[in-house]
Amino acid sequence: MKRRTFLLAGLGTGGALFLGWALLPPRQRLVGRMLPDTTGNAVALNGWLTVAPDDTITVVVPKAEMGQGTHTALAMLMAEELGCDWAKVRVEHSPIDKIYGNVSALVEGLPFAPEANGTLVRGIRWIMAKTARELGVMMTGGSSSMRDCWIPMREAGASARTSLIAAAAATWGVAAVACRAEQGVVVCSDGRRLRFGEVASLAVQHRPATITLKAAADFTLLGTPVPRLDSAAKSNGTATYSIDVSLPDMLYAAVVMSPFGAAAAPAVSAAQMQQCRTMPGVRTVVSLPGSKYGDPPALAVIAESWWQARKTASALAAFVATGSTDADAKSVSTATVMQDIRNTVRNDEGMPIRFFGGAKEVLAASARTLDVTYEAPFLAHATMEPMNATVRASNDHAELWTGTQVPGYARVAAAHVLGLNDEQVTVHQHILGGGFGRRLDVDYIAQAAAIAKAVPDVPVQMIWSREDDMRHDFYRPATVSRLRAALDVDGRVTAFVAHSAGQAPFKAYSKRVGFVLTQAGPDRTSSEGTWDQPYAFPALHASHSETASAIPVGSWRSVGHSHQAFFVESFIDELAAAAKQDPAAYRAALLQTHPRALRVLQLATARSGWGEPMDNAVDGRPRARGIALHAGFGTIVAEVAEVSVAADGRIRVHRVVAAVDCGLPVNPNIIAQQIESGIIDGLSTALNGELIVEGGTPRQSNFHDYRLLRIDECPAIEVHIVPSLEVPSGIGEPGLPPIAPAVANALFTLTGTRLRSLPLRMPNEDVS
Repeated sequence: MKRRTFLLAGLGTGGALFLGWALLPPRQRLVGRMLPDTTGNAVALNGWLTVAPDDTITVVVPKAEMGQGTHTALAMLMAEELGCDWAKVRVEHSPIDKIYGNVSALVEGLPFAPEANGTLVRGIRWIMAKTARELGVMMTGGSSSMRDCWIPMREAGASARTSLIAAAAATWGVAAVACRAEQGVVVCSDGRRLRFGEVASLAVQHRPATITLKAAADFTLLGTPVPRLDSAAKSNGTATYSIDVSLPDMLYAAVVMSPFGAAAAPAVSAAQMQQCRTMPGVRTVVSLPGSKYGDPPALAVIAESWWQARKTASALAAFVATGSTDADAKSVSTATVMQDIRNTVRNDEGMPIRFFGGAKEVLAASARTLDVTYEAPFLAHATMEPMNATVRASNDHAELWTGTQVPGYARVAAAHVLGLNDEQVTVHQHILGGGFGRRLDVDYIAQAAAIAKAVPDVPVQMIWSREDDMRHDFYRPATVSRLRAALDVDGRVTAFVAHSAGQAPFKAYSKRVGFVLTQAGPDRTSSEGTWDQPYAFPALHASHSETASAIPVGSWRSVGHSHQAFFVESFIDELAAAAKQDPAAYRAALLQTHPRALRVLQLATARSGWGEPMDNAVDGRPRARGIALHAGFGTIVAEVAEVSVAADGRIRVHRVVAAVDCGLPVNPNIIAQQIESGIIDGLSTALNGELIVEGGTPRQSNFHDYRLLRIDECPAIEVHIVPSLEVPSGIGEPGLPPIAPAVANALFTLTGTRLRSLPLRMPNEDVS
């Protein structure tokens, strides 16, 4: 004790206060600064739900719904613990409050291997969890929604259930233990019943001191394939995205933006500007300087309809095309950037992310090695709903209608541009027509706010065209990876060395939005998917070199896993070929210390018919299977792809069989949908995805030259879920990474050609 006292005194006041804070439990996440909306005489029992007199349960969800089914899955957590009638459940977006901050994403963003669990690691994770709780950053990303809300939403449901039971028991004059909640009713042991809506107003007087969560064996809702809450509205067209917002007296805005690296707004003459201002329906044309949030300098047309604004913006763009040029912007090209990345991989050691066993020394001393290089291009997000936002601004208040993955940062950006305090901006969150990481950024929010300043007190809806959206993205960074391995005489890996190079997406994003914690040190998102895989190598060295370019980058669905899985899983197949072993058996041997991953691999091979003869009767073309396994976001996925190659070299994927372990399967239907979604998205980019920049402007502009998978190209997909009682993990992204290597590996088996760059193209493929 004397030594401890001495150490604390030596730390000084700041250090002692930090230690004291660190030892305290994290702040509660049950009740925030403001209660949820209680219109219609609803009662808020905590910050996560309300109960109406007609027994309607409104679940307050802090995560963005962008097609991944999170509103349904998270509502199921609440409903399970509450014991309500699922037919009475509805969902609304949460207000902006620290209790809804994403703790899981920050904790799991630490550069620790998934299996790391030492005292120091646990301590750092504890500190990060407390820090995240203090910061309260609301964010939907990193497939973290289920993991982040698994405990707080269940606790909120259990707390409300306990309060409702206590209120009913007090009404009857019996002990609470004599009552239970089921299907929205409190039932007494003597048969008396009270609906939740009847006792909700009394329940607020019975805040529980302790709560008990259900055991998994008692779940009746979780694990069932209940229909999504948003299916009907999205099917009949009544779902409201932010692009659907319509307000009285609303004006519309379209923009003409400068190319990458340009320092000023597009140049037009005074006469050309005046000509555009006199076009039908145009109210004004304004010049925008851009902001720190990444929106470039631009010209904005404000008009009475979006079509009028768009036509005028097109006229402005035509003037710009014949006007002056920005030499710095014109020099930006992906060809130059890719060559710089290749040079960096060859000549720079990079920042070590994880290393053990003296892998580089083992490699240098080995008589048998494999040394190959893989490449992946820039990719656009290409969300179905282009960037848009509606802003109404006055001197002391503003309202923002939008779909965003970060409502808090969206509010900060609007307030900053408008010169207001954060609390003076009201955010109306909507469902998103796709996010994939693009709507983590708030550049379009800042731009819409800057436009609204030109017409005070009038709502202005800014909508980007598809071409705007494609050419002013924060792209998935192009990456090059050099993979090396030392092999023994039997083909077993004795050392695995991975070094990649590319821009740092999350560090760039953090700088734009001002998130300090992730701006220092290595950007783990660049190299995730190499050092965090379940294969048991005796020695490993994974590193990454951060490069720079004028092409803006950001988080893209599955981030580093999206390309690193292609690199690593293709290389594993190359190692299997070098060892003259079956690719699945080779992987199984490397997974003996990771039983969860091994079970996923075995399920995929069993259900796909791995090793059985292929049926080529459909089109007569020879077919082959390829396999890949990848772990990310707490989830393990294995995929087997069946492919053929047409006479013109075009690759056709006929069937994909996926196996997934994502912990306890909260809703099997949503899990299957998201794995299917990841496979289709992954095939789009594996076979077609490439963003090429020439003269500071992307060559691709719309879906005719940035192709997504067509319906007649979509394979038959089977999804098989591994039963589990583990804490649920992410499902929105893990289905994407394994598909590109699975297809590439099948192509090697079929043709003997190893494709080491994306998109996958056979040497004889006709790409016209």
